[in-house]
Amino acid sequence: MSDRWSPDDAPGDTAPYQETTTTSWWDRIKGAFAGILIGLICIPGSSILLFWNEGRAVQTARSLAEGAGMVTAAPGSRVDAALDGRLVHVSGDITAAGVLRDAEFSAAAENALRLIRRVEMYQWREESRSETRSRLGGGQETVTTYHYSRVWSADAIDSSRFRQPDGHQNPAMRITSREFVATNARLGAHGLTEQQLRGFGSPRDWTPQPTAIARPGQQVVDGRILIASDPTVPRVGDMRISFMIVEASRASLMARQAGQGFEPYQTRAGDRLFMLREGSRSAEEMFNAAVSENRILTWILRGVGALVMFIGFMLIMRPMVVLADVVPLFGSIIGAGTGIIAALLTFVLAPVVIAVAWFWYRPLVAIIVLAVGAAGAFGMGWLARQRRAARPAMPAGTPPRTGGSAWANPGAR
Repeated sequence: MSDRWSPDDAPGDTAPYQETTTTSWWDRIKGAFAGILIGLICIPGSSILLFWNEGRAVQTARSLAEGAGMVTAAPGSRVDAALDGRLVHVSGDITAAGVLRDAEFSAAAENALRLIRRVEMYQWREESRSETRSRLGGGQETVTTYHYSRVWSADAIDSSRFRQPDGHQNPAMRITSREFVATNARLGAHGLTEQQLRGFGSPRDWTPQPTAIARPGQQVVDGRILIASDPTVPRVGDMRISFMIVEASRASLMARQAGQGFEPYQTRAGDRLFMLREGSRSAEEMFNAAVSENRILTWILRGVGALVMFIGFMLIMRPMVVLADVVPLFGSIIGAGTGIIAALLTFVLAPVVIAVAWFWYRPLVAIIVLAVGAAGAFGMGWLARQRRAARPAMPAGTPPRTGGSAWANPGAR
């Protein structure tokens, strides 16, 4: 992209708009007590999420283990009818006959699996920053500063929601982003559907022939189509269109063979397995990657559940903070204390919910973990008793040491 189309070269943005609002102590109290209801929803909701997540993780792990134990290597060069209905692993080249076209801009890409049109419009964006100060008596004063700047964005920004919409109106996006996917792609001798190819591969920037995509009112600059009245200075409503493609490449697939094509394989554990990855990968590599992804997702959802639970406890205790905030110093102290309490309650309850889920979904593993933990605790206690018993006794009448561990004095017992 040319430097002349950098947002930094646009005319200066408007001055910030500032707004000050005050909230009375009584309004804060009402809001805090209303927040209790939200907190009472957050805590059981997060518990349900944590419980469900453990079941989801177990089901996926079992499905992957089931699939790894029955997958069969299938030839890519021909369709083996004997493997129909079975979970197969295929590696080979994905090819697509013909040309992918974006007829609206006459962009044509050969040997491509996906053609992606990315449309950006130059438009206003609102950003806000708030600073809240507590006042003596429990009220609050909030100063919010709104900044308006012009940016290129692929998403339409609704300027009607701006705090100060006058002078910051965004027009509707006349052209939208689109994706074109090959409908006749094949993995070796097997067919692939358009839906199966969506999301496949790593798109790379692609520049169509300028002579093919040039139109009246459009200019091609550094591979991008510019729709603007002045190509040297962007204005609100100007648009630029760029393209990316995913080329035909080597791929590996894990799915149920269904005639000439593939479909997700339904496991007895409950999941539907379908994996399509770039490059030549063995079945073991694909399953190991899926196991790792399942583990990462499990921890992410655990974190989300714990965070929602923490917010729920904070909301339930919020009235105490507002009541104490009649004197701002007291409110800060109580706020810090409720934060610590909410964190402690979360650290206790979240693991308990996860432990209960383990007993529900995989009781044998839970019992083994508890047994190992109990054995470890017993062993540490036994070692501590042995160390105490092995310490030499001090002669009777010997004064105890100072500044260190006291020796046992049998005569004092």
